[in-house]
Amino acid sequence: MSVQLALEKRSQNSCELCGSDASLDVFEVPFSDGKNAQSCVFLCENCRQQINGETEIDLNHWRCLNDSMWNAEPAVQVTAWRMLNRLSSETWAQDLLDMLYLEQETLQWAAKGANAGGGDKGQLTTDTHGAQLETGDTVTFIKDLEIKGAGFTAKRGAAIRNITLTDDPTSIEGKLNGTRVVICTKFLKKS
Repeated sequence: MSVQLALEKRSQNSCELCGSDASLDVFEVPFSDGKNAQSCVFLCENCRQQINGETEIDLNHWRCLNDSMWNAEPAVQVTAWRMLNRLSSETWAQDLLDMLYLEQETLQWAAKGANAGGGDKGQLTTDTHGAQLETGDTVTFIKDLEIKGAGFTAKRGAAIRNITLTDDPTSIEGKLNGTRVVICTKFLKKS
């Protein structure tokens, strides 16, 4: 069975992200292990163009990820996770991202694509011990640290899960005590 036929059957002839049934085509999810149905998603033209940067992102369109991020197919989960990361400045997208659970292997696949876009390739984000940090990692504090503007102190050993890399390789972004914070990596170690 061809990849397209397998995806048509799996998706019931609708976009696996937004549910549209117009202008559908196979989209190979970057950093996969080859072109097969498990490494591709069936997307409408609107989703494909926005993912590829051919058209401006329509924030309301991507609210569809609220449903599609729960799809059982890893390729769909990876695509949803990457889009939610791109939209993470929106509160609703960050909330969805915080709820989304991916198996470790799927999260690593998703993070490969997130780390590939933009930024200075020469500078890696590393923890206090020099371990490379990637989007989706968990980090812990190496000492008590007052979180300015948030009104609390992060205790040594407190964890930040599912971190997001920033444009600055000396800091990461994550959620701590329900508050979105940016922390210098010199105060963190990879868990």
